[in-house]
Amino acid sequence: MPNLLGLTLLGALLPGAGLIAGGRRIIGAFVLTLTLGLIGLGVYVGLTRRDEVLAAAVVPSRLLAMSVTIAALAFLWIVVIIASYRSLRPASGGARGRVVGAMFVGVVCFAIAAPAALGVQSVLAQRALVQGVFVAQEESKSATRPSIANVKDPWEDKPRLNLLLLGGDDEPGRPGVRTDTVIVASIDTRTGNTALISMPRQLTFMPFPKDSPLHRFYPDGFGKEGLSLEGRLEWMLTAMYQNIPDAHPGILGPSDNEGADVLKQSVGEATGLKLDYYLQVNLTGFPELVNALGGITVNVNERVAMGGISSAHIPPKEWIEPGPRQHLDGRHALWFARGRYGADDDQRQIRQRCTIKAMVDAADPTTLATKYKAIATAGQHLLRTDIPQELLPALVELALRVKSGTVSNVNFDVSRLKMKYLHPDYDGMRETIQKALEEPADPASTPKPSGKTTNPPGPTQNLADACAYQPNGDQPN
Repeated sequence: MPNLLGLTLLGALLPGAGLIAGGRRIIGAFVLTLTLGLIGLGVYVGLTRRDEVLAAAVVPSRLLAMSVTIAALAFLWIVVIIASYRSLRPASGGARGRVVGAMFVGVVCFAIAAPAALGVQSVLAQRALVQGVFVAQEESKSATRPSIANVKDPWEDKPRLNLLLLGGDDEPGRPGVRTDTVIVASIDTRTGNTALISMPRQLTFMPFPKDSPLHRFYPDGFGKEGLSLEGRLEWMLTAMYQNIPDAHPGILGPSDNEGADVLKQSVGEATGLKLDYYLQVNLTGFPELVNALGGITVNVNERVAMGGISSAHIPPKEWIEPGPRQHLDGRHALWFARGRYGADDDQRQIRQRCTIKAMVDAADPTTLATKYKAIATAGQHLLRTDIPQELLPALVELALRVKSGTVSNVNFDVSRLKMKYLHPDYDGMRETIQKALEEPADPASTPKPSGKTTNPPGPTQNLADACAYQPNGDQPN
């Protein structure tokens, strides 16, 4: 019996070997040769075609074929295991031996079937995510999305890809959608180095390009003179997503998301960048994604309020206390990114960028492999975008460069640029951004006459430094 079970296990680990040992040499040699050939092909593809495999993982038809292939291979593997056992089993075995052998084969087959089923589920979840979030270009409408001339190499003549990241605060019971988070991610398509540009939500008189139909209505930008501070709320950047489409429905042309198209035009004009696509996150579903990732780890430099209303002097009931490398679940991660009580917008913007970095760090290969079904399901509830399916393979390859590249933050001189005034200096903002994209992050130290060195504040700052643990001691009460 031990020899029988050992040879059966060998036939499971190396399909075909058990058949050969059981006397079925021809079919066993064929299965063994096929097995070794598939293993060799897999190793070759994994070592030399990794990017192509990852790119195929965002094509629905290939994902369907992959799920069928996984199921078929698992089924054939189980058939070979059972056939090997039957070939090796002696004709005159006792009842007890048959029961033990059958149980052993069942356990081995389950060890094959369970991960195969998990693999099929993950592949189908990925397919559902791709089809649910990313719509084919001819099946979707966008007033601002660029056309793709070369799907295989869309970055051939495009040194930078500019994405608009939106956080929609569309909570149950709250009228309208406020985009409290507006960030531009400008990606160097050659190196993957990424610059994040956070736009304060209270900006007023946001401009529009001269060739935009909205420029006729807002030649000086989206804003009004003579309003009280409370009256300006409906004329700030955070209100544009909802208010402009309500006032001018369809003005930019056919669109699946008019608010996002409005912001792409206006934020693009304010930053001096041509914004290619948007990626909108529903903050209500944000905790689900963080929990699917297993949480995120961040450095908390000041107390972060979980609730509270500053204007009404209503303090929060809970706080996230300062501390290095704190592991946050979805609920705490959402408040870390958006907690407003006792904090200004600059602090919130830093925390939002650090949240993005923490999520990128959390999405390591092990997490993606073991929790992908939950991650993909959360993504369907969370994301909205005008990125077409056709672009996904190229975006996957670019994402690999971003993962190994540098993520930096573009610093604004809030006072000089009058960003908290009624008429911000958008010319100065464009100049700052252009300089930041031309110069490397973390400028080198320059010697002083005394021999000491100093690091003058540059236009960009590496997020690893910005998100480090460095409590300032000034904590909100």
